[in-house]
Amino acid sequence: MGAKIDINADMGESYGRWTLGNDAELMPFLSSANIACAYHGGDPHVMRSSVRLAKKHGVAVGAHVSFPDLMGFGRRRMFISPQELKDYVTYQVGALQAFAAAEGARVEHVKPHGMLYVMCTEDDTFAQAVAEAVKELGDGLILLLTGERVAAAAKRVGVPFVNEGYIDLDYDAKGSLILERAKKARDPDEVASRAVTLAAEGQVPVRDGGWLRLTARSVCVHGDADNAPAIARTVRERLIRAGVEVVPLRALV
Repeated sequence: MGAKIDINADMGESYGRWTLGNDAELMPFLSSANIACAYHGGDPHVMRSSVRLAKKHGVAVGAHVSFPDLMGFGRRRMFISPQELKDYVTYQVGALQAFAAAEGARVEHVKPHGMLYVMCTEDDTFAQAVAEAVKELGDGLILLLTGERVAAAAKRVGVPFVNEGYIDLDYDAKGSLILERAKKARDPDEVASRAVTLAAEGQVPVRDGGWLRLTARSVCVHGDADNAPAIARTVRERLIRAGVEVVPLRALV
């Protein structure tokens, strides 16, 4: 059996009269979509239209949950209790589940966004809280994140977990992601090469040189890059050409 991998992207981050990304062009190249739930981006109308777009293209729907930080796009550190984290996750996933039900779809996974993502990888308490929140929501929801700390928490509480890797962000020598305040456009061929190397060899390049071992079964393409559709198309084409089957998260757990 050949290698399998999921391609996910952060979607539905527009709200009101403000538009971010080109979701309509990006969606056909994905297997999973992480839809913003109005805390860092998105609004009720965008949530519904994003679910509808994902269903049209056969893309699995996921909740992209965040700190309540619209102005900072969820990329600012917040100090909250584990219970607050769980309630934030429940609130956002529940809202997206309602729109999914209305559109004849279902939410398949949960992925934290921005600084919440980072803090879950750094802190055992946060990792445990996000895993428990996903477990409480039931329905076999998958937790999409990265790192041994989160993987261990998911295993403890019995939540399906898929480890993801980034191909359009850089890693440092310690294995931490180097976040960008504003997403920069990347060369699609370079990003696609990273995806193939990650799928085939289990490693990604480090910004200052060398390689980082990384076992990931899902790769993320950021939807807010100016050329995100071109990146996703090239990544998918190159993976398939390399004999890697692109599948949604449910096929990996």
